[in-house]
Amino acid sequence: MFDIIKKKIKNSCAMQARIVFMGTPQFAVTILESLLQGAYEVLAVYTQVDKPAGRGHQVVYSPVKKLALARKIPVIQPETFKSGEVVEELASLQPELIIVAAFGAILPPEVLSLPKFGCLNVHPSLLPRHRGPSPVADTIICGDKITGVTVMLMDAGLDTGPILAQEKVEVDLMDTTGSLSAKLADVGAKLLLKTLPKWLGGILKPQAQDESRATYSTLISGEDAEIDWRLPALDLWRKIRAYNPWPSCYTWWQGKRLKIHEAIPLGDTLEGEVGKVITVEEPPGVGVVTGHGILGLGQVQLESKRKMAIGDFTRGRRDFIGSILKRE
Repeated sequence: MFDIIKKKIKNSCAMQARIVFMGTPQFAVTILESLLQGAYEVLAVYTQVDKPAGRGHQVVYSPVKKLALARKIPVIQPETFKSGEVVEELASLQPELIIVAAFGAILPPEVLSLPKFGCLNVHPSLLPRHRGPSPVADTIICGDKITGVTVMLMDAGLDTGPILAQEKVEVDLMDTTGSLSAKLADVGAKLLLKTLPKWLGGILKPQAQDESRATYSTLISGEDAEIDWRLPALDLWRKIRAYNPWPSCYTWWQGKRLKIHEAIPLGDTLEGEVGKVITVEEPPGVGVVTGHGILGLGQVQLESKRKMAIGDFTRGRRDFIGSILKRE
């Protein structure tokens, strides 16, 4: 594999920069595609190691790996950059620029110092707001009306490096992490292509972040997705959107996990136990009593079943109305 990369390096004299790309999810795919369409040659792609997924625990390639293989770009999947051999292999590629987009690992100083033009990160928030691993979900949970994309020069901190460019994006009321990430990826791809010629040409001056405005998102786990009906309907609505498509918010009904993919906050709380399923006059017609307000249920999915609209779900389960959603 490295013979192929070295051959590409020899033929790269006409390139603006020898680029190594690092990314993993669909967000990064959009960024990588823009580089390839923008006539930038990518010598190699680094992505997270393959992991088993689903009930069958079959090994699944990351979206970035799938694209790289389709474009015949060498793929490298180190478990860690703490290994000297891994860093030496990267150095042997002679990268002049490393571009990172949702890679999923922190780069050590010895990697950051390798390329002539540094390591640039395409981050889906308006830094210094929402640094860290889950900026898009955090944007929705916090109820931000405006977010954006930042192209930054990476340093040893967690998203603390100086800013090269930013662009704002409006957050729609019904945006999920999935839909908002897609919008931010499109904006980020275009912003990167506008930024690269200026950066490579030496006409961009990085601007330090305002540390007084910094906030940090946290790493999301599957356990975080369980719904606490004592919380206000507004907060639960934001969380359901933030955890869509992964890990998907869930509650419990008759001992089975019930995922809630779509919901909407309704009126004031009626009398009733928190977690009780009730009928409501407003669409979608079925809601749950929360700590403050009613959360209308839109699309749900019972364990081992397909997704369905709440009307279809209740039509075959008349005992759902009046039940209490909780772990038994």
